[in-house]
Amino acid sequence: MSFAWPWQYSFPPFFTLQPNGETRQKQLSAWCALALAYSQRHRLPAMTVREAQDSPLFANRRLQRKLPLESIQVVLEELRKNGNLEWLDKNKTSFLIMWRRPEEWGKLIYQWVSKNGLTNSVFTLYELASGDDTENEEFHGLDETMLLRALQALQQEHKAEIITLDDGRGVKFF
Repeated sequence: MSFAWPWQYSFPPFFTLQPNGETRQKQLSAWCALALAYSQRHRLPAMTVREAQDSPLFANRRLQRKLPLESIQVVLEELRKNGNLEWLDKNKTSFLIMWRRPEEWGKLIYQWVSKNGLTNSVFTLYELASGDDTENEEFHGLDETMLLRALQALQQEHKAEIITLDDGRGVKFF
């Protein structure tokens, strides 16, 4: 299934941040929605700014238009303010984009655990994110960084405990 681009993506002025405050805010909202949808569809949790700049997300080859680097950084900062992005380094060259927050992932994981009667069970992180049992779940294939954050959120709610196993990390659900 291909990605459905919003109508703005085919509109050349979309690739230039508008000076009018109200128009600019609507444009930033559209960019944020697009970035989240694109990242979710392509399962891209972590990226560098360079990768983002060269990706189809910010570069429409058909229109031969690219969002300038400074504007990309404005969009990324807007995503950060909204709680959907976290910088992974001090120089702001790489980031984690969160189309779902860790608490939301944790809730999905715990619903699966409860629905399948798996409380008081121990799983490796691999089993949760890549195992056959989770193949049809939304969190299947989840990036390990985000998986750990989701499990940490569950740990704070006393629904899980992250543990160290011989071959890596795991989690016990309560």
